[in-house]
Amino acid sequence: MLVNKLFEETVNRIPDKTALIFQDRRFTYKQINEEANMLAHALIDAGLQKGDRVVIFLDNCHEAIIAIYGVLKAGGIFSTLSATLKADKLKNIINSLETSFVISEWKKYKILSGVVDNVDLLKPVIICADVKSKPEYNKEKFIEWHEFIDPQKKTNPEISRIDLDLANIIFTSGSTGTPYGVMMTHRNIVSASLSIIKYLNNTQDDIILNVLPISFDYGLYQIIMTFIFGGTIVLEKSFSYPYVIIDKIIKERVTGFPAVPTIFAILLTLKDLKKKDFQHLRYLTNTGAALPVNHIKKLREIFPYVQIYSMYGLTECKRVSFLPPEEIDKRPLSVGKGMPNEEVFIVDENGQRVNNGVVGELVVRGSNVMKGYWKLPEETDRVLKPGLYPNERVLYTGDLFKMDEEGYLYFVARKDDLIKTRGERVSPKEVEDVLNNINGVHEAAVIGVADEILGSAIKAFIVSNNDYNLTEKDIIKACSNNLESFMVPKYVEFISSFRKKDSGKIDKMELK
Repeated sequence: MLVNKLFEETVNRIPDKTALIFQDRRFTYKQINEEANMLAHALIDAGLQKGDRVVIFLDNCHEAIIAIYGVLKAGGIFSTLSATLKADKLKNIINSLETSFVISEWKKYKILSGVVDNVDLLKPVIICADVKSKPEYNKEKFIEWHEFIDPQKKTNPEISRIDLDLANIIFTSGSTGTPYGVMMTHRNIVSASLSIIKYLNNTQDDIILNVLPISFDYGLYQIIMTFIFGGTIVLEKSFSYPYVIIDKIIKERVTGFPAVPTIFAILLTLKDLKKKDFQHLRYLTNTGAALPVNHIKKLREIFPYVQIYSMYGLTECKRVSFLPPEEIDKRPLSVGKGMPNEEVFIVDENGQRVNNGVVGELVVRGSNVMKGYWKLPEETDRVLKPGLYPNERVLYTGDLFKMDEEGYLYFVARKDDLIKTRGERVSPKEVEDVLNNINGVHEAAVIGVADEILGSAIKAFIVSNNDYNLTEKDIIKACSNNLESFMVPKYVEFISSFRKKDSGKIDKMELK
């Protein structure tokens, strides 16, 4: 089944239901569908061919959602890019994708104007957000949305595609420095979406609040999944104004709130949350990085009747595992078991499955596993390796895990994040777990730094709460009481905040 066809089935079933709430504007499924159809017909009329790539360079907004479904309906492949991209990286991605169309907005004009002369765009950039004051622009290279579309063409276009065709190329967060374009077919996206919908028990009554950028797969899939099960998505540009988001949760009777650890860390600093009425909120989900145990405890105090789903995933397969909410108090450090319609197992350096309790690389097998990296065959072959059957390929995640006797997974470290110090291998996460449980620590990150004697020395970066006067000695003492000596940080640096990626992860490349 195609992503856009599942959306159209929802439209046929509940055309007048509110599909999207954005900046207090409400859009029904029928309205979203008609706007997407108008864009699809315009793209086709302008020369878009099946399989052409279309870059969506927008902040979270209603037009971005129209663009996603308009591209799919036209038979194209969409790529939502981070709205914070700089000109050089934007240029490189557009050229790499051999992009046919770019859909953006006037406030990105300064960046775009410096890019369009240096890319092989086939068509003018489509500017979708109207403003009162527009810059002087070249009408051969830019065209406004209202001039591009034909408002009379509201019917579903008939484009022949199958579920093995690419639907999306989404870029990794670039943990190793260079983002890769992950190729996802319609089948990949639908498989992952249906599995997640199943374990979250989503229904047509769910109202999902999304503050995550749609360039991040966690944010993107909130839209796709909601439009499959027929719920309502409340779309926000960000979590920049936490109290506004809290009010929105209450006002719109939100039932599901997906977030990342940094958002939950901010949430836990807000005053009087226990006095708020969250009676409609059914679940919270977390991924991107593990939630510190003390954060889980505090969330349970504030939201005693809300289900908390701790999850693990990566862009190359969307989602891997989830921990059932009833297990979170019993095993808060676990990210659960593989989700429905997927097999996960752990292997050693020779690709052989290991016993329970043994650390090894996590492997994922399922129809949610990507097709590969765009134009990077060698990088693809490093992570997609032969599976159980001839010509089958499974995903080697590059993440080290261990599994307990009951099959629950525990993240240890990225293979390339392990710190080799004093002849030992140290998982940054194990040290970070201890740091995050120190009273007064708001957020923490650990990296290895060059050291002539140790090889690498452990350095801890700390963002502390203003209510505590933590010192380096406090941090070292707490670590010494809870960690083996070789795991205790040699250096501690207090900073005001961490730079974050769109995924919400701390940018350790910046720290290094």
